[in-house]
Amino acid sequence: MRTSAPARPTPPLAATRDRPQRAGFLPSPADDSRMTDLDIDLVLVSVDGSEESHEAVDYAIAVAAEYGASVHALYVLDEDVVRAIDHGVVDESDVADDTEAFTDSVARRAESAGVAHSNSIAYGFSTKVKTVHPGSVVLDTAEELESDFIVVPREPVSGDPGEVLGKAAEYVLLYASQPVLSV
Repeated sequence: MRTSAPARPTPPLAATRDRPQRAGFLPSPADDSRMTDLDIDLVLVSVDGSEESHEAVDYAIAVAAEYGASVHALYVLDEDVVRAIDHGVVDESDVADDTEAFTDSVARRAESAGVAHSNSIAYGFSTKVKTVHPGSVVLDTAEELESDFIVVPREPVSGDPGEVLGKAAEYVLLYASQPVLSV
C-alpha cells in the first residue's frame, strides 16, 4: 500500500507569480521577502551622447520610476572637446548648445514616465589635474549630489573617441559606494 508524500510548502517566489507585476523590470521588494529593501531617491546616469547613453537613460528612468526617485543625467565631455575649449578653438557655450538636444531628450522621456529629472555637464578630462577622468567625474558627481544609484553605459562597439563613458564604466563599478548598473 502506497501512501502519498506530505505536501511540500510553496516557495516564497511562487506566491509572486499569482500577483500581477508592476510596470518595470525590477520586482518590488514587497513582492519577494528575500530582496533588499532599497531606499533610492536619486539615480545618476552618466551620458555622452552615444546610443549606449540613450539605453542607459532608459534604464535609469525605469529604476527611478520603480522606486519613486528622480533621475539626474550627467553629460561628460570627452578629452578632445575639453582640449578644444581650453585652447579657445571651441566656445564653451557652443558645446553647451550641442549637448542640449540630448538632455532635452532625457527630459522628455523622464517626464513621460512621471519621473523628476535634472541634468548637468562636466569635463571628463583635465589638462591641469591628472586625476580627473570620466570615472572620477561620475563618482565625484554622485557624491556631490548624494546619488543612491548609478547607471553607466558600457564601452560602445564602435569605439568612437567621443564615446568616453565606456572607458569609465569599469572604474565606476570598482570604486562606487552606491549600487551601479552597467548597461
